[in-house]
Amino acid sequence: MSKCIPKSLTGKPGRQYRIKKIPRLRVRLRDLLLTAVLGTSAATTAQTQVDTKAPALEEIIVRAELRDTPWLSQPSSSSIMDAAQIQERNAIHLENLLLLAPNVNIAGGSSRARFYQIRGVGERSQFVDPLNPSVGLLIDGIDFSGLGSGATLFDIEQVEVLRGPQGTLHGANALAGLVNMRSAAPEPEFGARLQSTVGDYGRRELGVSVTGPLASDDLLFRIAAFTHRSDGFMDNSFLNRSDTNARDETVLRTRLRWLPSARQSLDITLTRIDVDNGYDAFSLDNTRSTLSDMPGNDRQESDAAGLHYRREGDRIITEVMASAATSDTDYSYDEDWSFVGIAPALEYSSFDRYLRNRDSYSAQLRLSSAAPLSTSVGALDWTAGLYALSDDESLRREYTFLSEDFRSRFKAETLAAYGQLDLALTQQWTLSAGLRLAHRFMAYDDSNAISSEPENNLWGGKLALKYETDELGMLYAAVSRGYRAGGVNAGILAFPAADNEISDTLADLRFFDEELLYNLEIGHKGQFLEGRLQSALTLFYMDRSDQQVRGSLVIPRGDGSTAFVDYTDNAAAGYNLGVEWELRAVASDTLEVYLNTGLLRARFDEYVNADGRDLNGREQAHAPGYQFAAGLNWRPGKHWQADLQWEGRDSFYFSDRHDEQSGAYTLIHLRVAYQRENWELALWGRNLLDEDYFTRGFGSFGNDPRKGYITEAYRQFAAPRQLGLSLELRV
Repeated sequence: MSKCIPKSLTGKPGRQYRIKKIPRLRVRLRDLLLTAVLGTSAATTAQTQVDTKAPALEEIIVRAELRDTPWLSQPSSSSIMDAAQIQERNAIHLENLLLLAPNVNIAGGSSRARFYQIRGVGERSQFVDPLNPSVGLLIDGIDFSGLGSGATLFDIEQVEVLRGPQGTLHGANALAGLVNMRSAAPEPEFGARLQSTVGDYGRRELGVSVTGPLASDDLLFRIAAFTHRSDGFMDNSFLNRSDTNARDETVLRTRLRWLPSARQSLDITLTRIDVDNGYDAFSLDNTRSTLSDMPGNDRQESDAAGLHYRREGDRIITEVMASAATSDTDYSYDEDWSFVGIAPALEYSSFDRYLRNRDSYSAQLRLSSAAPLSTSVGALDWTAGLYALSDDESLRREYTFLSEDFRSRFKAETLAAYGQLDLALTQQWTLSAGLRLAHRFMAYDDSNAISSEPENNLWGGKLALKYETDELGMLYAAVSRGYRAGGVNAGILAFPAADNEISDTLADLRFFDEELLYNLEIGHKGQFLEGRLQSALTLFYMDRSDQQVRGSLVIPRGDGSTAFVDYTDNAAAGYNLGVEWELRAVASDTLEVYLNTGLLRARFDEYVNADGRDLNGREQAHAPGYQFAAGLNWRPGKHWQADLQWEGRDSFYFSDRHDEQSGAYTLIHLRVAYQRENWELALWGRNLLDEDYFTRGFGSFGNDPRKGYITEAYRQFAAPRQLGLSLELRV
């Protein structure tokens, strides 16, 4: 069985070495479950039946924290996926991987699901309004929150999903959690990798990475390039085309690492993202066949640079981080989803386009203790930092029913100071306290002569107490506070007055307040059977006040069609509670298994939406009651490997506006690979049973003139069954 060595040990991502064969484990399922839940008593029973020379699961290191932290010692809920799991799942984009994590969901309404929800909290779309993310997305330390279209996974070493508010770590863009992607680092020895894939729906991919010393052993480089092409999974029957929802994605990444001394390092990352996808995803007939005469696009061009300097002194570790990113996006669609002439007596025709430019700059200074300080109450580690962020976003909306283009500009500047103390009270007990203080200034103005300059003083933090022993693992309890700043509803401000004079209801929705979230967690993490079984169990409760929710208004036009206006509102309150459990086990010398499961109950308290409907007690949108991901990695011989994965989730509401739901579903994926020392050939299939499931849905308006625009449901299909063949060469 091959295993993945942590990057810090070898510098090489992925599974790169073999573990010697061991006798088959004779452990009953009952013993495994008792071990995970009860700890030592079950472990003792099971260990008497196992060869003590069997290999252990690898140690997982969480890199997204203020300090690198072993996953089993991290007092919070998180999911970590490495390069081997990415390959075994044949995942090329973040949307293919995130559903492995308990209580994490994704939303479509775009060519890629670029909006994420953690524990039922997160955005599902963006139109006119500036985005105020609840789930942060970092790629090599650069903030791409809300820009997930470019989150491809080739040459990515590790993806980390941190659940719950990250008020100390990341601030306003991580109310619900944080997704952190880290690409593979430069290596001291020359190496190269080529990966090519062909599949149905016109799929073709090519990825190349090269690494090694540049001028000397002190200067290392890594270059990775990846391109993906596909016709997409929709047919346009009116235009007689199968590529109106096509995907055309390219990412180029260059990393340099300079090691001027044994205690210093300088990492520079340059990234170019070019996404030129079509967007033609909704059908009036709720099939995979559209009728649009003007298909849209979902494009993203991003250029980004990141810098990370680190110096390890005798007493203090100094880190300086900076980033700059500029992104141009082009999101457009045929609003009527049909062609001129489909119903001449009733039809309308319109096209909507959103052109955005976002410039983002950040700088950060972080100081940490190099070794614990001795105090009268125990050993103390500390971290302190300063952070500055500037976002400048401009929008031009081209819309059929606007007499002239709508333009807006939104600037947000954030200054923050943060710190964390980790006090080892005894060998078993550790108390951690973190705090972040932030000032956020925003300026908004648009072509409707609307301007606003809201500002907020915000704070977030975390207090955690953990008890850790070799026999029991770690037990912890934590409370954290997260925040999301208020803002403006540009869609309401931009609504054409010619169609509808702004009513009192619309006027009340021009602005929304900040949201606060308190998160309580208790959990257990541990490994048993001499490291062959790992378990992480978390129970959480989140209390949300002035909860920000996405809503919409449907306003009739004079021609019988309707206008759709998206906005953010504040609910009175809400709560989210649930369970997250991850199990990983070496079941035999040829078999590894895992089971990740989440249970979630997310409800509104005293929320009345813009239509006057009382949603008190109703489930929040995109918050399935359960979800699971199970899988096995089987190596029946020296050169063969099979990966079988089974995942599913409960039904969930698409929106707080209407009652349409996704429907529960299960998916099965399979990958079979033949491997030699320097190459691998893999045959794979995703969604083998060709299950129909959906990533976005509407149910509050009608858009079909053939039916007189009666209100009905419309859904965006997720990917159908896909088959492919992949070849990888390594030097």
